[in-house]
Amino acid sequence: MRHYICILICTFTALVGNTAFMLEKKHTMLCLGDSYTIGEAVDEKDRFPNQAVTMLDKQGIHYKQPTIIAKTGWTTDELTDAIKDENLTSTYDIVTLLIGVNNQYRGRDTANYKQEFEALLNTAINYAGGNKNHVYVLSIPDWGQTPFAEGDKRSAEQIGKEIDAYNAVNKSVSAAHGVHYIDITDISREVKEQRSLIAFDNLHPSGRMYTLWAERLAAAIKKNSK
Repeated sequence: MRHYICILICTFTALVGNTAFMLEKKHTMLCLGDSYTIGEAVDEKDRFPNQAVTMLDKQGIHYKQPTIIAKTGWTTDELTDAIKDENLTSTYDIVTLLIGVNNQYRGRDTANYKQEFEALLNTAINYAGGNKNHVYVLSIPDWGQTPFAEGDKRSAEQIGKEIDAYNAVNKSVSAAHGVHYIDITDISREVKEQRSLIAFDNLHPSGRMYTLWAERLAAAIKKNSK
């Protein structure tokens, strides 16, 4: 009888332990990009990937802090080289991609962007274990609306048109590959009416703008995780 009770207790303990392990398991996120992903001019906690995982955690969807491969000023080819240098061997539950503003800033054409962006998107899909439902592309923000752009030789209208052309490319490529697409460009165009959306450098988003981006990303991840 005592032996039987001992077996029951041990079995129950093992089941409780396994349940606790399952509850504690955290998902992983890889975020690829440039200054917008690394969060130039804001604290680490205010980056949009970090805010997104915090929001999801509060909703009972638990993630580790995101792995970020991004640097201010990177173009598509520079991001590609950096990913190769990282030599990541893991796959991730979620992968985000936001890249292209520096291609546009340097005056590169959209044909070149399309080719390099598509290659990066395929890389993102691979890091998501081939699961396209776990890949999220974010649109390029319109920096032409920022105070910094007032010193550029191009007008705000011209910059906006070029950003739209780039976004038309990344959106069509995303659709062709069946990944999720999140438009955040509209938020970036509210800076003239809402100065709090711009950081102290008059160019990059503030933590407040990143919050708005993170809300869209977190909502999409939650919706698609059901």
